[in-house]
Amino acid sequence: MYELSGFYDPDHENAASVEKDFGIRRYHDADTLIDEVEVVDIVTPTLSHFDNAVKALRKTRHVFIEKPVVTSPDEARKLITLAKEANAKAQVGHVERFNPAFLAALPYFDRPMFIETHRLSSFNPRGTDVPVVLDLMIHDIDIVLSIVNSGIRRISASGVPVVTDTPDIANARIEFDNGCVANLTASRISMKKMRKSRFFQKDAYISVDFLEKKLEIIRLRDIPPGQEPDPLAITLDLGEGKGMKQLTMIKPELDETNAIRQELESFAEAILSNKTPAVTIEDGYQSLDLAYRIMEKMGYRPDEKGTVAIL
Repeated sequence: MYELSGFYDPDHENAASVEKDFGIRRYHDADTLIDEVEVVDIVTPTLSHFDNAVKALRKTRHVFIEKPVVTSPDEARKLITLAKEANAKAQVGHVERFNPAFLAALPYFDRPMFIETHRLSSFNPRGTDVPVVLDLMIHDIDIVLSIVNSGIRRISASGVPVVTDTPDIANARIEFDNGCVANLTASRISMKKMRKSRFFQKDAYISVDFLEKKLEIIRLRDIPPGQEPDPLAITLDLGEGKGMKQLTMIKPELDETNAIRQELESFAEAILSNKTPAVTIEDGYQSLDLAYRIMEKMGYRPDEKGTVAIL
């Protein structure tokens, strides 16, 4: 199968602690680590994703890269080319794809036409090297794009810098060519945490709580003429001879899984079985490209170094 060869961390004190506490081999530079392994897991700050991924791909190593994949769509396109040239597998760490609540919801999605997401967090200096759109909202951007198979017609967005120099709270409305509308809100200055998405589609409402790992589905079904409705269920009379519908609530029991472990195991399986990774660099590029378009609508444009300019 596979085994952990070691790690590299430029922080000497932190690296020494990990080496001592977990007994994992510590490499003293990234180049040596890349030379001696077959797969590289890049969990560095976003600004260094691209350079580390380029080093690994040029040596034909498979790479797993935390989200956002890199700091700009242009860098993502370059990685796509490099990965193809190296014939290497590459996966992006959009971990919410492996959240048990979302996995359990997948069979119930059927062309949702309105999506509302809220991802709220209290302030933490970690992650503030990028705007909240790249730090938090990009999770929901990836989820929405994985569900809605359609081009984008229109984007509107607003964002406010409160604590940092870039937007700390943001809202985006995405209108798709198929008529679906997604309304995304992200904040890293909230008093409470929330990671919830709601999907509305024909005869169904699906609520996915990524934080609490809970799933709730409310489905509507027609009551045939002459059939008595369930007295314990909620019934809607549509009036004027249009019939009746009955609401059914489903709350599936979810498996206790470790999403981070599961995404890494899926990447290992993709390599060992020569399959397409669950979240490709192309997926990461699509999410990053939409994130940039959202930020431009807010009046901000990050450059290749992650620096945000006001338009």
